[in-house]
Amino acid sequence: MNNPGGSNRSDPVSLEEELRDLVGARTVESVTRLSGGASRETWSFLADGRPLILQRQRPGDVRDMLVEARVLETAFDAGVRVPQLITSGQMASGAKYMVLAHVPGETIARKILRDERFSAARSVLLEQMAQSLARLHAIDADSLSGLPSIDQLEQYRMTLDNLNESLGQSHPAFELAFAWLERNRPVSRRRSLVHGDFRLGNVMVDESGLAAVLDWELAHVGDPIEDLGWLCVRAWRFGSSLPVGGLGGYDELIAAYQKASGVEISGDEVLWWEVLGTLKWGIMCMIQASSHLLGHHRSHEMAAIGRRVCENEYDLFLLLDGKWTSASKATSPSSWNRPIVFDGDEPTVHDVPSTAQLVEAVREWMERDVMNGTTGRLQFHTRVAINALSIVEREMKSGRGQRHRHRERLATLGVAHDAELADAIRSGRLDDRIDDVAHVVRDSVVDKVAVANPTYLLSMVPDDGVRMDESQA
Repeated sequence: MNNPGGSNRSDPVSLEEELRDLVGARTVESVTRLSGGASRETWSFLADGRPLILQRQRPGDVRDMLVEARVLETAFDAGVRVPQLITSGQMASGAKYMVLAHVPGETIARKILRDERFSAARSVLLEQMAQSLARLHAIDADSLSGLPSIDQLEQYRMTLDNLNESLGQSHPAFELAFAWLERNRPVSRRRSLVHGDFRLGNVMVDESGLAAVLDWELAHVGDPIEDLGWLCVRAWRFGSSLPVGGLGGYDELIAAYQKASGVEISGDEVLWWEVLGTLKWGIMCMIQASSHLLGHHRSHEMAAIGRRVCENEYDLFLLLDGKWTSASKATSPSSWNRPIVFDGDEPTVHDVPSTAQLVEAVREWMERDVMNGTTGRLQFHTRVAINALSIVEREMKSGRGQRHRHRERLATLGVAHDAELADAIRSGRLDDRIDDVAHVVRDSVVDKVAVANPTYLLSMVPDDGVRMDESQA
């Protein structure tokens, strides 16, 4: 891990010393790494016996954690159930940080929705979440400086266009959704503090219900109904049939929010933001896949997420069945009129990563992580598996071109397939063209070896200089 300050930023011993000064404790112990996301590290520790949480920003994260700390402090004072902020600032390494009070409970959504331990909590959780949102949205957004205020529709339109260009794909289902969203955009009646990622997985729950709202790094200024619509996105139901976070129905959410906030909202408003949230999550899946494909962070997990884009396309059809609006009827900003260019490759219905790129991602993970974590016979068989995946990967990348070339070569001999060529050789029908036959067969063998074991061709230099080229590799 790179460290601008020169010391090991993940060393619990040196961290203990700095934490003692930061929180003013006599003793700091049990420093334990909890997670290591792309933007921050999270640690638990005991300060004079009190359990606390450290969140420390990673280099390269452009967001300001100190703005997030001010949001947390303001939300706490407004009665929103959030962890208490103990201190925040900048560490000796230059990393910004927050120290928060530890809140016991569970964050794993599937446990919250299924375990008997949380049965009582489930009966009140939706109402408690609506109450917290109402208190959050009552905060004067102008009292908090440094928060972004961005038109969500415009932001994700530009994001999708950039992704389409970099990944070489288009998404007609998303174009339909954008047309509907622009045509049916509700008038925003309020401007407030928005959490930005309010859902199960980002809340702490105990046996009595909501214990704390977590993960405020996406907080911004916007329409408060955004938080309600995001809570309804199907991805955050975690297998439950109940549409609002797997906890209840739309009418329950609207009634609970209106009771707590005193603000009337409509089902159409929530639907619009749910559609945008579904579209956003699909684009976010593309962002994660692009991080792998463009080499920013090679990960088979991020690669696989690219194939979840279609789940969001399907959800959009469920939400908007019979409600579609043509783009010609929508009033779109001029910046949306970027042409969609076909790159000339053979069309495919599937999203990126391609099958070859998915195999490549798994193969890289096995080489990087599995091989280093195994020994003996298991390591040997891991290597065999890596070799097998490499063969599949190469055939997926070059197989179509090889098949085309093979058909063309066979056609020069007047045969349609290998069985017919083999029979012609056995019967002697092509004896008068034996040199042509040998050339065709040799080229096909080179193609096969290029897939099975390309390094084998490095020592194979036929008289006429035939070598594996990039199209065969």
